[in-house]
Amino acid sequence: MPYLHTQSPESPTLLRKGIDLFGDPIDSHPLWLKQSCFVDPNFDPESYIADLRTFVPLETLRSELRSHLSSLNHELIELINRDYADFVNLSTKLVDVDASVVRMRAPLSELREKIVVFCAAVENSLVALKNGLQQRAEAAAAREVLELLLDTFHVVSKVEKLIKELPSLPADWSNGDVNLVEMGHLSNGSGTHLRETQSMLLERIACEMNRLKFYITHAQNLPFILSMEKRIQSACLLLDASLGHCFVEGLEHRDDNAIYNCLRAYAAIDNTCNAEEIFRSTIVAPQVRKIIAHNLSAETSGDELEVDYIKINQFIEEDCKFLLEISSRENSGLHVFSFLGNSILKEVLMEIQKVKPGAFSPGRPAEFLKNYKSSLDFLGKLEGYCPSRYAIAKFRAEPVFVDFMKQWNIGVYFSLRFQEIAGTLDTALMLSSLLPVHDSNSDQGEASELTLRQSVSLLACLRTCWSEDVLVISCSDKFLKLSLQLISRYSNWLSAGLAARKVPNSGSNPGSEWAASVASDDLVYVIHDVNCLAEEVCGNYLDHVLDLIKSCSPEVLNLVKQSILQGGTSLKDLVPQVINSITEMMVEKSVDVLEQLKGISATYRRSYKPPPVRHSVYVSQLLRPLKDFLDGEKATKYLPRETRNELIHRAAFDITTQYHGLATNLVNLARKTESSLQKMRIAVKQRRGGWESETLDNTVLETDKFCMQLLLDIQEYGRNLSTLGVDARMIPAYCDFWKCVATSERQNAITF
Repeated sequence: MPYLHTQSPESPTLLRKGIDLFGDPIDSHPLWLKQSCFVDPNFDPESYIADLRTFVPLETLRSELRSHLSSLNHELIELINRDYADFVNLSTKLVDVDASVVRMRAPLSELREKIVVFCAAVENSLVALKNGLQQRAEAAAAREVLELLLDTFHVVSKVEKLIKELPSLPADWSNGDVNLVEMGHLSNGSGTHLRETQSMLLERIACEMNRLKFYITHAQNLPFILSMEKRIQSACLLLDASLGHCFVEGLEHRDDNAIYNCLRAYAAIDNTCNAEEIFRSTIVAPQVRKIIAHNLSAETSGDELEVDYIKINQFIEEDCKFLLEISSRENSGLHVFSFLGNSILKEVLMEIQKVKPGAFSPGRPAEFLKNYKSSLDFLGKLEGYCPSRYAIAKFRAEPVFVDFMKQWNIGVYFSLRFQEIAGTLDTALMLSSLLPVHDSNSDQGEASELTLRQSVSLLACLRTCWSEDVLVISCSDKFLKLSLQLISRYSNWLSAGLAARKVPNSGSNPGSEWAASVASDDLVYVIHDVNCLAEEVCGNYLDHVLDLIKSCSPEVLNLVKQSILQGGTSLKDLVPQVINSITEMMVEKSVDVLEQLKGISATYRRSYKPPPVRHSVYVSQLLRPLKDFLDGEKATKYLPRETRNELIHRAAFDITTQYHGLATNLVNLARKTESSLQKMRIAVKQRRGGWESETLDNTVLETDKFCMQLLLDIQEYGRNLSTLGVDARMIPAYCDFWKCVATSERQNAITF
């Protein structure tokens, strides 16, 4: 039987290819039927059906599942047919399987029993080995503790023995109540050899004490150690007393070897604080107290510290430098000491706080800054004794150094300076008028090129910010901000005043009262001062600031430069505003003269005056305010040529525009009146005859006379503009004016 013939005889080929009678694949199913879910180990049919029934009818689901089952049956039949020979032979190869299983089970059971016995033996051996190792570890720990206790006992005995061998050891040192100054006289004549021997022995004892501390740390709370506590404390007290006595003698006699050995001993027992305190109290304190108290009563006034620091530096050079050099020897291991901070600086700080507490008060800024700079110089001298950058960093990180710097409240100092400098400028800017320098009694000083007191005050305040008597380099960013604020304050004051001049009741805005009474000549001072200030800020002032902060990075220097240049630019931007104000003043005066045009129009209306042959009188007065301003002493002396030309052209343009506007309105009004009269007279002529023609001709002639007069006026006006260096033909309003009043044959030919 080569195949299983379960399918219909008419479609074996189609079923083998997986195609039904309609040409669709047998295993084609909708997307919601995922066949992979059926082989999932965690497949749950109930949940699967519950999920699908929400959007698939049960009949459809049943149909698809039956179709899937049919496809699986067909696939199984295909597999059997493909490997039918192997499937049939499978039953012949499975003959007497049970007997084979029995034969193989016997040796496997025997092997399992042997393995179980072997595992039990290994487990027993492992337990015995672990017990042995634990007993060995306990024995080793007990032996280690015993050795530690024996070593501790031997070290204590050795320390006691070495202490007894110390030469010249007074009997009362054991109680620890020892006056180190008096002890210095007990062995005053013992000699250098005795001190060196004693210091070497003390260094050896200190090394043993260091070992003892190590042992005690690892054997805490043991009864044996507790029983030796009194002996250990007694040995520590004797060592401290002996070491202090030897160190004091070494300092008094400048014995380098004895001091070196004592310092190594202090470092060995990690008692650097005691050495620093002994040096402070015995060497530093008496001299520092003497210097500050003497200077307070004899040489200085108030709380100045400069002279004190000079004498303290001399004292350090003479009496402390030798110890600083010993403690900074290379590879000596004495870098753990900080005699600069914990001995010298600590005593200086304590004495200043006690004798001259006012030195730290920023309430008197001048004295405060002087003392602060003197203190920084003093700290710089102390840092000069540091052998490396690491030593300098360590010195600056000392708590006493940090405490010393906290005494100088730079923030309060800057606030006081800010109020002082900004208040000075505000006082000057609150004046009710622009006050020329030569009219005031104040000293011009370095601001002699400036003309107004307000400008002088600004420059003085700017220079004060970066003067040696005011500036603190650590606050240079704040002083830079203050400088820019001063420039901004001056610019806003000037801009507000110029804006308030156009608004009635400008005095209601504080600081703008000067605008109500300002004259055009005074604004010349403003232009001059603004130009001078901008040049100074962007020139010498900028160079001075950059020189003071030259130690900063290039990026910072560039930002500072750009900010100051921006401040100078803001000053330069004020010049066009001032020029506009002057121009407006000139135009206002000229507009008053232009009011005479109305009288000329009335003169030619309904009159028999002959045609004009010369210009009007008002024309010569039209540019008189501008000429008088330009010919004035202030404009001649202080107004730059470029500004002068700009002001002339702007004023000429604005005046011409006003002139053209007013004249054009009058001409248009006259022509409208002419047209109305002409219509009326034509109507009268039609009713009464032709006797009105002569009167009508006279009316037309009156308007032409007015235009002829205006033409003569603007010709003279153009000549007056040319004397000021202005070509009237380049002014659009002038050209329009000419076309308005000139006859048709002269409109395109402007001549003066």
